[in-house]
Amino acid sequence: MTSATGEPSDCIFCDASKPGPGHVSNTDLVLFRGRTCYVILNLFPYNNGHLMVVPKRHIGSLSATTSEEREELMDLTRHAEIALTEAYTPQGINMGINLGRPAGAGILDHLHIHAVPRWNGDTNFMTVLSDTRVLPESLEATKKRLQPIFERLELETKRSRNQEARNPEG
Repeated sequence: MTSATGEPSDCIFCDASKPGPGHVSNTDLVLFRGRTCYVILNLFPYNNGHLMVVPKRHIGSLSATTSEEREELMDLTRHAEIALTEAYTPQGINMGINLGRPAGAGILDHLHIHAVPRWNGDTNFMTVLSDTRVLPESLEATKKRLQPIFERLELETKRSRNQEARNPEG
């Protein structure tokens, strides 16, 4: 396996950042690929629609991002909010970054932003009793539900940027 920089890696996010043969099946979970970041479904979701926005470059903190990466991280996080709201109509959405194991990071050295749709009363007794989660929707169904929304949002963003470039004063 290789990282996004071409170096040997066991990083699931680096492996998923580039499509093609020889890469782990996590590429099947990718909803959208941008210039510097991508959106991927969480393989072990807390709720239906749990996704992550990830820089392609192997970096472990916001302080290591370039301005282009930060811009795309926020644009795609905004798209995640819109897509999850449209597809699932949640009553809330947790958006979060866990930096370091004490903060809850499962993947320590590759920055990622979680987006988790939430509903009142969505806690599940199965998690408490048997460390198991019950989700009524498969990851494949979640991808089919969300991917077209991300594609549409990207087209809308490109049109908006083209319009702003043609009319810089408003």
